[in-house]
This record gives sequence, structure tokens and C-alpha cells, in this order.
Amino acid sequence: MARSPKKSADKQKKNKNAAKKKKAPATPAKRAKLSAKEYAPLAPYLRIKGAREAVDFYKKAFNASVRMIMDAEDKVRIMHADLIINGGEIMLSDTFPEFGTAVTTAPVDAKTTTVSLHLQVNDADKWWKRATEAGCSIVMPLEDQFWGDRFGMIKDPFGHVWSIASKIKKKRGKK
Repeated sequence: MARSPKKSADKQKKNKNAAKKKKAPATPAKRAKLSAKEYAPLAPYLRIKGAREAVDFYKKAFNASVRMIMDAEDKVRIMHADLIINGGEIMLSDTFPEFGTAVTTAPVDAKTTTVSLHLQVNDADKWWKRATEAGCSIVMPLEDQFWGDRFGMIKDPFGHVWSIASKIKKKRGKK
């Protein structure tokens, strides 16, 4: 029995529509150019005691740009901030102990951190210098590593650990 061309076309159309629905949303190619309605597919969210000071610090230490800041009702703390650092998105807020036990805790309260934030940059020495001069403390010195990166780790004044790395620049031999 031959298929009706109309039924065949309808079936193909349904399959196309089903495939469209199953596709994951497109991710923005350039993080630094996200619109106010877009977010990165994965972004760290930092809980910080003194988020307003942290925003100012990250601007100085990591050349962060502010996408948005939403003040808390008390107009002192930050409910939500969204920053771009080196093309990547990072979100943060103050702690709000009055709302009960927090699911996440600021490193200064936990007295440790379970993650580090990694910056892969073109010039690790430049980023390192700016961050340490702004007030980051050295956790692991910036040095050439066996895997081919110039790599080091620092801790910001709010307890968050950052690693900074760039490919080791080839040294030109004298001719």
C-alpha cells in the first residue's frame, strides 16, 4: 500500500518539531557581551560577608565589570550581583543569617573553602601583580609548572581561593 504524500509530509513536520523541542538552548559565544536577560550556562555564586566591598575589590583585583547589583531591603547589603571577569560570569551576594541556616556559607564563616575559581588568562604575571597589589594573599606562588602553564593560587580578603594561569611563553634564544 502506498503512503499518502500528505501523511508523509505531516509525519516529517512532527519529527522536525519534536527535534526542535529537544534541542538544548544555545549558549552565548562571547560571555563579555551577554545581554541583561542572558546568563552563562554555569556560573559560580559566591556567598560573601561584605559583598559591596567584594564587588569593589574584584573590580580592582580582577578588572571585573558589573552587569547588575540588586540591593537588599536594608539598602546596606547586596541581595544579588552579577559580574564579568575575564569574559566569564560570576554572581555573588551578602550573607543573610536572619533567614535561618544557610545552604551555602561564606568561607570566613566556614573557616575553609571547598572550591577555587580559575582564571585562564593571556598574561598570568599581569593578573597576578594586579590581584596581589589589590590585597590577595599568596597560597601557591606563581611559577612555571610541568604541565605547560604559569600557575599560582591566591586568596582574596573574603576567603575565596583563585588560581591564575597562562601558557608558558616560549623564551627566544639569542642568535
